[in-house]
Amino acid sequence: MLLDGPRLAPLSGAAPDALVILVHGYGSNGEDLISLAAMMQPALPGAAFVAPDAPSQIPQMAAAHQWWPIETFSMAERAAGADAATPVLDAFITHELEQAGLGDDRLVLIGFSQGTMMALHAGLRRPQPAAGIVGISGMLVAPERLATDIRSRPPVLLIHGTEDEVVPFRSMELAEAALAAAGVPVETHVSPGTGHGVAPDGLAAAAAFTKRVLS
Repeated sequence: MLLDGPRLAPLSGAAPDALVILVHGYGSNGEDLISLAAMMQPALPGAAFVAPDAPSQIPQMAAAHQWWPIETFSMAERAAGADAATPVLDAFITHELEQAGLGDDRLVLIGFSQGTMMALHAGLRRPQPAAGIVGISGMLVAPERLATDIRSRPPVLLIHGTEDEVVPFRSMELAEAALAAAGVPVETHVSPGTGHGVAPDGLAAAAAFTKRVLS
């Protein structure tokens, strides 16, 4: 199964010199995240953007997709879900890079919430490092396995709102510690007063980081 979703071609009008893949959260879809890409485009005129829809729909909700079903909120459920969905996202990443004629060093993954879990889980297990990974309002799945599972160490930016009511703010600190322990270059951006969402300061931080790692 190959994923698909809304796309934005490079503003430059030329062939893409970079690929930014936006990975949406639980109950959302690619259309929801491609709006972020439109706001980042001016800083990255040579980049192509794509926001794939997650592989399964939430029952009775036509536009609501999920990378895995959330029923128990347990660590075991998260690990099993991310493990199951990673090959699908990984195949999509490889296909998109091949279509664009680009290597992993020209790839940035930007995830939100469950999409952050996926971006980190898949990105750190690819044999070649991406240019960077941005994780917004998410967490690191199965941190205890990272030391044995990790295959590449791209720079990572974690962004989190202090008032996140869905994924606790402390998740960022826990992920930062686990990533640093595994030798991943990691930085963080705190959005004061922000709940489970993307604030303008967080979006600006994501754009600046993406531009820097691709330059």
